Amino acid sequence: MPLLTISNLRTYFHTRNGLVRAVDDVSFEIEKGETLGIVGESGSGKSVTCYSLMGLVPQPPGRIESGSAIFDDQTDLLKCSVEELNEVRGKRMAMVFQDPMTSLNPYLRIEDQLIEPLLIHKLCDRNEAVRRGIRALEEVGVPDAARRIRSYPHEFSGGMRQRVMIAMALITKPELLIADEPTTAVDVTVQAQILELIKRMQQERGMAVIWVTHDLGVVAGFCRRVLVMYAGRIAESAPTEQLFSRTKHPYTRALQRSIPALQPKGAELYTIPGAPPDLSRPIEGCAFAPRCEFTQDKCGKPPIELKAVDPDHATACIRVQSKEITF
Repeated sequence: MPLLTISNLRTYFHTRNGLVRAVDDVSFEIEKGETLGIVGESGSGKSVTCYSLMGLVPQPPGRIESGSAIFDDQTDLLKCSVEELNEVRGKRMAMVFQDPMTSLNPYLRIEDQLIEPLLIHKLCDRNEAVRRGIRALEEVGVPDAARRIRSYPHEFSGGMRQRVMIAMALITKPELLIADEPTTAVDVTVQAQILELIKRMQQERGMAVIWVTHDLGVVAGFCRRVLVMYAGRIAESAPTEQLFSRTKHPYTRALQRSIPALQPKGAELYTIPGAPPDLSRPIEGCAFAPRCEFTQDKCGKPPIELKAVDPDHATACIRVQSKEITF
């Protein structure tokens, strides 16, 4: 039984410039203990998908137009009241945000922010919460945790602030952790440490992880299954090994070709031509067609649907579905 099942999720933003279809008919599942990667360019809908699940989309201008998100086979996160959602998020579901400096309150000590989930959900008294907070900081590798828990966010480096955010997310031992590009603002050494930290915590606690990133290199070594998003939709879904060895969508292929480590030494770095589409305008057919080297007239005509072409491997490319092209 899946831990979380998302069906036909649509999240739109009603702006002065029109209706922005940030997430448009997204469906997927995540099993208990699984690591699911969500990749794509900026603006592809990765973060908005996760914010929708956590009830963090600002309304207005955002609005969840349709869909369901069934958590643990009993709770529809999209139809919960604020009170019902607060019983789940921060306790059974937690999120690590992209920028720890803007996610932490600069006026409050780390202690007050770190133990807040324990106090809100009444899991223990304040003295016990502080003890758990110190232990949580030690687990994520913050030195001299008993002293530094009294510090303010500006007294920590970027990497240490991100460790605090991870400790805050994990302090209630959630069943699902959503990590929204948590290594974007740190250097590669700290990135490797954070990846190893979350992987170790996941193994110890058996939690599921949704890892949102634009870095396919991170996905290759960390995730069991991957969703590739483009223009608010899923372009390809596959186990990680299949995604890299038997790509089934031109966009995924283009992302792989953009990885510097895979380029021949001295060769010009490949870039995907063009720019992502304007999501405030209706898109007929494949959204990637204007940038795709394999496009034909039929690619610009609906319907474009995500369909399985191999066991556990689905693509939204109609030319791959009809076996006209292979990679």
